[in-house]
Amino acid sequence: MFYKSLLFVPGNRPERFEKACASGADLICIDLEDAVGPSEKEKARAEVLSWLSETSHKNVGVRINAFETDYGQKDITALAQSKLSLPFVMIAKATFASDLEAMDKALPENLGVFFPLIESAKGLMNCEKIFDHPRVKLALFGGVDYASDLNCEMEWEPLLFARGKLAASAVAHDVLLFDSPHINVLDLDDCETSTRKAKALGIHARSAIHPAQIERIHSALRPSDTELDFAKRVLEAFEESQGNVVLLDGKFVEEPVVKKARRTVAFFES
Repeated sequence: MFYKSLLFVPGNRPERFEKACASGADLICIDLEDAVGPSEKEKARAEVLSWLSETSHKNVGVRINAFETDYGQKDITALAQSKLSLPFVMIAKATFASDLEAMDKALPENLGVFFPLIESAKGLMNCEKIFDHPRVKLALFGGVDYASDLNCEMEWEPLLFARGKLAASAVAHDVLLFDSPHINVLDLDDCETSTRKAKALGIHARSAIHPAQIERIHSALRPSDTELDFAKRVLEAFEESQGNVVLLDGKFVEEPVVKKARRTVAFFES
């Protein structure tokens, strides 16, 4: 999967659903958790499930409330009783692999893959077990809640360990990791800059909370002309060498370099 972006849209704002789908984001996530207050959760759930049953869009999933909450249990029950086919169900505040096992029993496979949101210290420490579940194919780092849990600043350095651990764990379990959304929707320059930093760390997808962020995310994650040119030359040189180590621009080209080049070309063509 080469998804680059995901756009959140509040579950209590149905007039925004179609606009979100027209944003250019690879995936759309209708949010029943943080974006919806307690007084509107029941109504929002009903309206979201109704809209999902009628839409022709195939890239729209839903974020449910945390598993251990009453709202989360009601979300799971409602989804299980629906006849929906979804690409994913995002699980807020994913903490224990056992929760996913219980959800797997409750939710049929037509409701898609599981998309855990890691946003606590416990979730981070358990991320490898969570990512090991066979239905987990996507994951998201929730930087805001994680920083709150640790009582640290939501800046690059304090969250670097979490990003690094999640990036490595995701690759080890063949899970596509999305970075936390940029919460300042007016600072698009920093949205793009921080996305490039996440890309350098090994995170090649990002979530967004405003449609204007999508193109900046895509721009940051898209291979540059220089990166793409080098990747193509790596593949050409490796092919000409018949799989032997070869020198290109003064650098040795061997299998790890070729693997990265293949990913770069594939990502560009996706």
